[in-house]
Amino acid sequence: MQKTYKSWLNGDFESIEKEYTEDTPLLDKDGTVLAKGWARHNVFDYDRDLVKSPLRRKEWDFYQISDGSYMAQISFANISLGGYASAVLVNLKTGKTEANVMSPFIGGRNRYILPKKGDVPGKVSMKVGKALFETETTETMRTLSFSMGRIKCRFKMDIMPGLENITTVLPFTGHPDRYFMTTKQNCMPVEGTFSTGDTVVPFKKDNAFCVLDWGRVCTPYSLVWYWGNGSAFITDSVGKKHLFGFEITWGIGDESNATETAVFYDGKLHKFGPVDVIDFPKPDKYMDPWEFVSKDGRFALTMEPFYDHHTDLNILAMRMHSHQVHGKWNGTVTLDDGTRLQIKDMYAFCEYVENRW
Repeated sequence: MQKTYKSWLNGDFESIEKEYTEDTPLLDKDGTVLAKGWARHNVFDYDRDLVKSPLRRKEWDFYQISDGSYMAQISFANISLGGYASAVLVNLKTGKTEANVMSPFIGGRNRYILPKKGDVPGKVSMKVGKALFETETTETMRTLSFSMGRIKCRFKMDIMPGLENITTVLPFTGHPDRYFMTTKQNCMPVEGTFSTGDTVVPFKKDNAFCVLDWGRVCTPYSLVWYWGNGSAFITDSVGKKHLFGFEITWGIGDESNATETAVFYDGKLHKFGPVDVIDFPKPDKYMDPWEFVSKDGRFALTMEPFYDHHTDLNILAMRMHSHQVHGKWNGTVTLDDGTRLQIKDMYAFCEYVENRW
């Protein structure tokens, strides 16, 4: 099996899954990574001024909203040399990108400073050129808006009481000052609209969900990763509806202290171990079934793809190459108490990415 990272399927990977429950500094005074593990909320205190290699520092707030028919991606990123605010709308049924706007900026080291945490109440307001990116978070709600020319977006997300997320800090072997810290916030039913002039695409809470990918990283030049995520309402054997979601990311950095793998059920996180896909999709198997399996057997789902959102951005020495594959997921997941959930025709995605940035 072709791999560019360690995989438990090859017998060369172990993780102790170290959980942090109290506030702890991310970096030492010399920029060395102190915290290596995962948490149910972001308890890692981030001081961007302690980053030893500020030109390798990257910070982003990325929102992906979808109902299985349309996908909206709204993001703000500061990657030290510059950054951007952007909005994308994709018709998942036709594969047509119906909107794609970006407002870039140069020199982001000390401009457009984003919050130190993404899962606490607060506000963000960033104006870049003609683009305006704004968010407001409370204990029970998150709003997101973006406007640029003919593009206008506004979304409102529910945050259920006690909603947990998965926040991970992954170091890089041989680079004591490099790390990949992200928060993935699932299970946010969302309503709102994405407008492109006279065309308005609505999203409804009964089948539309938002995932927040909040990142504060300092990485080597080249990265490879998988990222899979989804949320849905599912019904149990007695007809009761539950809010369900999952997060699977792997292949980034040293995962010996944590893997970014979790199931969410009615707002609570259920942690499981390393995951992988049986058949490596590169270079021409992206539209074949993806069979996922975790080392502990608690995550066993297969995705039947219906759309590959392929992007390949080359700018000088930077390349962002992604196959974000969307499909229907079927199989089983097992909660911490041993309850096995049957997942049937759930819409979700998984991507394979190779980046140089």
